[in-house]
Amino acid sequence: MDGTDVEQVTLALLDAANDKDSEVQEQVRKSMLTLGKQQPDRVLAMCQDYVLKHPKLVVSHRVVILQTIELIVGCRIDEISPPKIKSIISLASDEMTRSKDVIPDWQQAASNILVAVGNKHINDIMEEILSKFQPGILPHFFVVQTLASLSDSNVYGMVPFLNAILGTMLPMLSMAKQDNMKWVFSSALCHFSNSILEYLANLDKAPDPTVRKDTFSSEIFAAFDMLFNNWLQSREPKLRLTVADALGSMCHLMASDKLEEQIPKLIPAILSMYKKNNEHYIISKSLCQVLDASVNMGSRVLETQLESLLLALHQQVSAPVDYSNPPTVKNHNEVLRCFSLLANSFPDRLVMFVLQKLENSNERSRVGSLAVLRHLINSTSSTMESKKLLILASIRQPMADHSNKVKKHVVQVISAMAHHGYLELEGGELLVRFIVQHCALHDTYQRGPRPTDPEEVTNEALRTMCDNTLHLLTTTVGRLADVLWPKLLYYLTPSQYSNATTPLCKSLIVLGKKKKANSEPSFNIDFTQEVNLPSPQTLMIRLLVNAAFPFNSRGHGAPSLSLLQVLSVNIHPNTELLWEKEIPLLLSVLDESTAESLDKKQWDEKLLKLLSKTLATIDDDKWVCQLAAEATRYLSTYNNLLEEKSFLYRCIGMTLQQSFNKEVVKKHLQEILLTARHSDAVEREGVAMGIGLCANSHLEGTLAKLDEFGKSDAFKKSPSIFNLLKERNDVEVEKVKSTLILCYGQVALNAPPETILNRIDQDILRCISKHFNTKVLGIKVETKDLTMKLSLIQSVGLIAKAISVCVKKQGYIFSRKQELITVMLDFIKAEPADSLRTPVRPLVMTTCANLIPLEPALSENENFDLLKVCVNSAFSLPPETHTPERTKEEETLDPKQRKVLYKDTLAALQELLKSILAKDPTPDGLQSVFKHIESWLNSAQDHERERAVMATAHILAYYLDNLTVKNMVSFHNLGALLGRLSPRCSDPYPAVRIAAIDCIYTLLYIQLRYEGFSLDYKDDAVESLPPLKKQLENPDHSALYKACSDLTKVMSKRLPQQQLTTLVFMLFEGLVDSQTNCCRASSVILNTMLKNRGGGLQDLVPEMLEVLHVRLQSITEEQVRVAVAQTVLILASQHLQTVINTLVNQPLPYDSWTSEMWMALGADPIVAKQIIEMVMEKLLILAPYVDKKESMRVGTTKVANNQPLAMTCGLKELLLNGQSQEAAVSLFPQLFSCLTVRLGASVGVLGPKDTKHTASVHVAGVAADALRILLARAQLDEVMKRLDEDNAWDAMKEPKTHIEGVTLLARAMAKHAGPRLPAIVECLCPSLNNIYECQRITVTAFFSELLNHHVVTELMLIDVLMNNMMERISDPCCTVRMLAVRGLGNIAVGSPEKVNKYAKELLAAMSSGMEEKDDPGKLITLEAMSGLSKVLLYLDKKNVHLLVVYIFMKIKPFLESESDDIRCASIHLMGNLSKFGSGEPVFKDQIHNVLVSLLLHLVDPNPQVVKACKYAMRVCAPVVGSEQITAMFQNHLHEDKSLHYGEFINDLTKYLIQDFPGMLNFYHISVIQFFKSNWPEVRAGAAMFIGFLLGNIQEEHLSHLNMGTITKGLVMLLQDSDPVVRVKAAEAMGHFH
Repeated sequence: MDGTDVEQVTLALLDAANDKDSEVQEQVRKSMLTLGKQQPDRVLAMCQDYVLKHPKLVVSHRVVILQTIELIVGCRIDEISPPKIKSIISLASDEMTRSKDVIPDWQQAASNILVAVGNKHINDIMEEILSKFQPGILPHFFVVQTLASLSDSNVYGMVPFLNAILGTMLPMLSMAKQDNMKWVFSSALCHFSNSILEYLANLDKAPDPTVRKDTFSSEIFAAFDMLFNNWLQSREPKLRLTVADALGSMCHLMASDKLEEQIPKLIPAILSMYKKNNEHYIISKSLCQVLDASVNMGSRVLETQLESLLLALHQQVSAPVDYSNPPTVKNHNEVLRCFSLLANSFPDRLVMFVLQKLENSNERSRVGSLAVLRHLINSTSSTMESKKLLILASIRQPMADHSNKVKKHVVQVISAMAHHGYLELEGGELLVRFIVQHCALHDTYQRGPRPTDPEEVTNEALRTMCDNTLHLLTTTVGRLADVLWPKLLYYLTPSQYSNATTPLCKSLIVLGKKKKANSEPSFNIDFTQEVNLPSPQTLMIRLLVNAAFPFNSRGHGAPSLSLLQVLSVNIHPNTELLWEKEIPLLLSVLDESTAESLDKKQWDEKLLKLLSKTLATIDDDKWVCQLAAEATRYLSTYNNLLEEKSFLYRCIGMTLQQSFNKEVVKKHLQEILLTARHSDAVEREGVAMGIGLCANSHLEGTLAKLDEFGKSDAFKKSPSIFNLLKERNDVEVEKVKSTLILCYGQVALNAPPETILNRIDQDILRCISKHFNTKVLGIKVETKDLTMKLSLIQSVGLIAKAISVCVKKQGYIFSRKQELITVMLDFIKAEPADSLRTPVRPLVMTTCANLIPLEPALSENENFDLLKVCVNSAFSLPPETHTPERTKEEETLDPKQRKVLYKDTLAALQELLKSILAKDPTPDGLQSVFKHIESWLNSAQDHERERAVMATAHILAYYLDNLTVKNMVSFHNLGALLGRLSPRCSDPYPAVRIAAIDCIYTLLYIQLRYEGFSLDYKDDAVESLPPLKKQLENPDHSALYKACSDLTKVMSKRLPQQQLTTLVFMLFEGLVDSQTNCCRASSVILNTMLKNRGGGLQDLVPEMLEVLHVRLQSITEEQVRVAVAQTVLILASQHLQTVINTLVNQPLPYDSWTSEMWMALGADPIVAKQIIEMVMEKLLILAPYVDKKESMRVGTTKVANNQPLAMTCGLKELLLNGQSQEAAVSLFPQLFSCLTVRLGASVGVLGPKDTKHTASVHVAGVAADALRILLARAQLDEVMKRLDEDNAWDAMKEPKTHIEGVTLLARAMAKHAGPRLPAIVECLCPSLNNIYECQRITVTAFFSELLNHHVVTELMLIDVLMNNMMERISDPCCTVRMLAVRGLGNIAVGSPEKVNKYAKELLAAMSSGMEEKDDPGKLITLEAMSGLSKVLLYLDKKNVHLLVVYIFMKIKPFLESESDDIRCASIHLMGNLSKFGSGEPVFKDQIHNVLVSLLLHLVDPNPQVVKACKYAMRVCAPVVGSEQITAMFQNHLHEDKSLHYGEFINDLTKYLIQDFPGMLNFYHISVIQFFKSNWPEVRAGAAMFIGFLLGNIQEEHLSHLNMGTITKGLVMLLQDSDPVVRVKAAEAMGHFH
């Protein structure tokens, strides 16, 4: 290749080196480097030349060129000739020093060249540099900088020169006046020192092993002197830091005596810098080096500096460390290294200093001291060995610090101490306590958002850290096992450590299991020896109470139980086997539960059962009494945790139950009653349950103790009460009485059934009555105390429960039943109706429910009152989410409590209703309960309806479950109940809907049972109801209606005829329900019922119509009106003609009522058919629109005529009725054609301008909708599916996309409804001669697409369609002509076998299409090319042979068309012509003529054009005349596969050079023409093509290329506006070598 070309290209690249686009810059640099690697000398020469010739080049441009030189030198240093090396050194040196000012980018780039050369040619470099580094003259900044860099990159080459350099440099130091020169000298001295140290450390690899440290000592000291005494005081912080850095490095090279001399001055000087500079890392690093050097030489004066050193270092170590800022972290580590160095020399001083500093309460100071202490414990353990006890004593002070930051560091120190054997020493247990204390921390209390302190340590973070530390100490420090076991048990019982229970238990479990597995004697704990440990009884009780609340205190339940199992032998030897069996079962329950899902009541029972079994297994009354005593003593620790305390009372009760010592029992009962805090409800309940459990074994003793306590001084309002109750004046007598009342109830419930009945009246009720302070129970209630009320209610309920259990075994008349119920109801009546604040309601109802079953039974009136009071009291409550007003006396409940109270109240009511129904389980009994609920079902309030329907569902289910049909009774209230409940299935409130279905399901089964069906009989119809619940979850109206309708079908199957009337008239009432949804449901149920069963109601029709007529006038809900209109249609269908006439004249657009009426007309197939025929006839003769001249605008607007539009609207509505199917199908071809043509005449037409509403009708939309419904009626589901997927309907309605929409319609019909086409084509043909252009377009588009499908040949429609298309070729409308050409082309796809039959006509039509003059947008041309492409695939050679070249010539101009579609079609057509030209030399020439164009369009911006190119090249491949190229085209050019264009063109150029060397001239000239293409992608492709051609061409073929033109072209592209093109041009230039 001609050198001048390379130079020209290199020159262009050099010009472009400063391109504004970074990618272009990068590619230019790469290409220059590529050229430079191939011809380093020449390219370097050009770079040098360029720099020299352009002295005023901008710096950034200059820098890129210098960087390129550096890169070439870096990778080709061995191949560059010595003269060239010299000239480069000279250039770089000159560039570096030309400007006296410092210009960093430029001079640094030049310096880098010298460093790159210096790695190989150090002597040449030094010769050049030293010439600019003359004694007595201050050198250039970058000369010194370069020396420093060289000493880094070539240590072994540079160190031998350093002595001389230092010699020259020393005098210069005093000449440096500018800070930047001082900085560069200091930096160089730092680098030099480091290089020398590296050299000395690796003498075995060094070229001159005789070099020693003292070779440099004197020069270094002289420099040190200058830097230290003069420059370190500079005002410039950056300089001071660099000087300090250099001083640190130089210390190691100074003579020991000199260093010793300097230390007293040097250390204070460095320390003083901390105050002057913000960046401390360099200072600390320098200080560390000074200390290292001093310690290494055993300095004696260092000790004199110790105090100031420690103070300054301590200040540094106390500075906050920001882990996101690396220098602060590095500084911290350097400071810690300083401490380590000092610790080795002055251990005692250092430790004393740190420990004294610990006493300082300043947070930062403490944190710093702790960091040092931890570092020393870990890094200098041998030095610290003798200081352990001292450190242990000193750590106590920071342990008492309140700051979490300090505590965090204390924990880290404790962790380090544990690993180094401190915790076993005396005082170590305090550290363990510290860790445990902080495992027990509660969450940080945050009030509002606080400013975030990045170093803040929250309680949670500290607690987690302590948890992890305790775990680590347990698992990784083996020798601590005896420090922790069993001492950690101590922390389980004091309440302040409760939050640490989980980690404590886990650690103890690990330790215990390990000791047990290794059979260590220390596993067995001697509780008498271990003074501080809780007793086995206390431990067991504590862990059991923990287990009762398993998710509290960070989930302490499971760990507590597991620990209990591990401790079993230590608690009592007898427990081991029992617990091994029982505890894992309990743990598995917890595993599967969450705090929400655990059934607390059941769980408590399980634990009490475990306690009971354990005590039975221990079988040691003394141990049990001890347990009772300790548990009672332990009660006070739970004063702030009342739920836990309540459970503990039950444990005590269970323990006393197991005790045989009556005195002990009595003593503990007395103590419990005396010390209990009676004012708290939870505690009262706990006391009562405990005493109840005790009564199971000690009934006599318990009753006696309660009686005795009731008579004691506690109840005399005198001072002695306070003495007796230990001065606890806050205890009100009422509260104590409440406790006793509850105790009696629990005693009744828990006592053995055989002994309790005769005690109820005599002992229990009498005492309750006495305490309740009434004259005669139920006559006068004097107490106002809510607590006593609640206790009484609960107690009476418990007694009733106890009686009902006993009654099963023996008869009993409870004479005081009614009296008690009256008292209970008075309590409810006294409650405020508008709020639920107390549990009086649910407790009273539960108690009444327990009393009802007892004899004697209540009278009808008593029952009525009870129901009325309870139902109204519960249902009338405001919704649960309603927050009542706060009153002064009462606290409002929190939402959680309120939720529980509501749930309990409604559940209690349901139990009460069941209890009453159980007494009279007959239809009348059911009615007597239901009548209290009935009125609430229609309430306007959602929550009231929900409560009513839920209650109904429950009582019906209960009724069914307990139904026994003795004789054939009729269920006479079925119709009324169904009428009331069925509309609720559509209630707006989902819960009501679901419950209503349950009610109806149950009602129908009750009916079946009354009809005599067996208990287990399943009725298919009724069983279809539960699945409806799923549909009812969806509030969509249509889903609700369907469900109602299905429901009605089931009801009508099962409803006896005599109940029908009641149901229908109930439903008429439902039409005006308070909820519109239910009105709708009533109407749907009514219609369905009438359709199914109306036949039997002839006599009632007049009355029904009358009622409907009245209802219609008062119903405002539109849908209900429509449904009622349908009811009318169901009952009468005579006046059809009148109705139609009226409807057609209704104003457009129709309102929904009119629409529904039209729709209803479709119900009768005969009538529907008559209407359809009439509408089609009218649409054929009526003008679809009129052209109206707009007053302001040019041109006319199409406005629809009213009558045909109204007919189309009506037809659409009528077809919506599914029953119109028969009529629609019988007239399908006519109706389909009529609507398609109507659609064509409606596109772009505006609605009539009669009123503002009419104008809003979408005229084409109506026709499209009607057509769509017709397809549905004809069950052409596949057609519909395809049209919906393609969004064809939207397309058909709009003028711009109408043709596309009609094409999709024809396609779908051809594919999925072929047999219907002949009749449709016959009906459509006449419209092709229609005067309305729009209708001709629609039909031509439809026919055109049909020709795309073979089905028209099968149906023998091809001739008709082809003839029609030929006629349309000369249609006056341009669009029709275009569609006709398209249709003719489509024959090749639909019926290829017919192509040759029409060959002559097709070729003529296509040829004239390609020459069409009146063709705006070239649409006809495009269709002609596409069509010809398709047709060519099937034409015989003889039909085309003569035309090939003619067509080819016609196509060629279109290849570079601006239109993507035309490019695409012309390239496709070219591909399809290939088979006709194979073997023709003239055709091969034509292919080569366009080959370059095709290759470059492979990167066309349009993906379809790319696909066409791939196709055309693949099919033309055999014609090209090169096997390798043919193979390449066929293997790589697949439309759906991606192509790596660069690789492809690279390979292709190789084959072109090999197989067509003679055509290279033609090719490269063709490619160069594309340098001016409109598309940047193509220009970039052309540059690549040329690049690869140059890269692959051999020397002998170079003569074929006009290198001058190529170079000129690429140079031009390198200035292209598009960066991608510039990148590719630069890349191509990289191949000029």
